Amino acid sequence: MKVVIAIAPEKYRDEELAEPVAALNSAGIAFDIASTRPGTCTGMLGGKTIAGISFDDIDPKNYNGLIIVGGSGCQTHLWEDDLLVRLAICFFETGKVVAAICLAPVVLAKAGILKQKKATVYDSPVAVLEMKKGKAVLVGHPVVTDGRIITANGPPAAKDFAAAVVKELKDEFR
Repeated sequence: MKVVIAIAPEKYRDEELAEPVAALNSAGIAFDIASTRPGTCTGMLGGKTIAGISFDDIDPKNYNGLIIVGGSGCQTHLWEDDLLVRLAICFFETGKVVAAICLAPVVLAKAGILKQKKATVYDSPVAVLEMKKGKAVLVGHPVVTDGRIITANGPPAAKDFAAAVVKELKDEFR
């Protein structure tokens, strides 16, 4: 089993990457970290990580799920990334886990896959507006699962978000 974690090249939210990475490692689930370009990416809190691949390099057939990390860089670099939006659609249409936290659920809204789905997002006016445009049913919980879509509203929810993603991935193989 393997997933891909999508992050912005700068200003991703450090704990929204760290918690899923820790949970995936603990569960023995392999992952690749991808961004708009391969190379060093910098978090909002100063952390650095290496994106081993770019979104261009992702073949959804090789992965069981997609996790999109939030942070202010998400709005700048990921919301309008057509390739990431298409990847989210592909993962969703093939019944794979699609997960996004903080500002990242907007990518799913822009992909059209949150239409009439329960979801949550970081409570910023522009993010809430984009979620409503995508016809998401906004729920005031830190982590929301609707089918194979998992959304979370920000850094305090990162650990529970990671646990929900791992649970959904493992349930697929029971």
